[in-house]
Amino acid sequence: MGEAAGPDDPVERFGSAKRPDRPVAKPRPDGVSDATVAALGKLSAALEVVEHARGLLYAFHRYCGTADLELQEAVADLRRAGHPQLADELDDVLVGRDLFDDKWSFQIVEGYDANYWQVFRALEQRARQVTGALDQHVFEAEMKHREQQ
Repeated sequence: MGEAAGPDDPVERFGSAKRPDRPVAKPRPDGVSDATVAALGKLSAALEVVEHARGLLYAFHRYCGTADLELQEAVADLRRAGHPQLADELDDVLVGRDLFDDKWSFQIVEGYDANYWQVFRALEQRARQVTGALDQHVFEAEMKHREQQ
């Protein structure tokens, strides 16, 4: 037999994760197959990776901008510290420098958004429309339901 429930019993302390009476959060539309739900689940997972990559790209953009501003402060500090030639070199070679082929980080972010992120989102939405599974995360909603039984 199991141990008696007591003050250290995790179910008493935190509650059960099981919710057998709870309906599926996003019911599957009639006629949508298991294979379609699974495929759309993978497509949704891929979109989530694209969204994460976009966030990292925005972080990259912010880091590049912050680095350039700190560089400008360092150049000014070196100039005040009596190193005008070194400050001029840093200013001439690094301050405002393009990151890639005539592009700053904001242009890279804009290119990603326009040429990939927006296209991916639109086609993921189209896939849900064409298959009849209009809600996002039907696969995950069904997984939640299964795991909480």
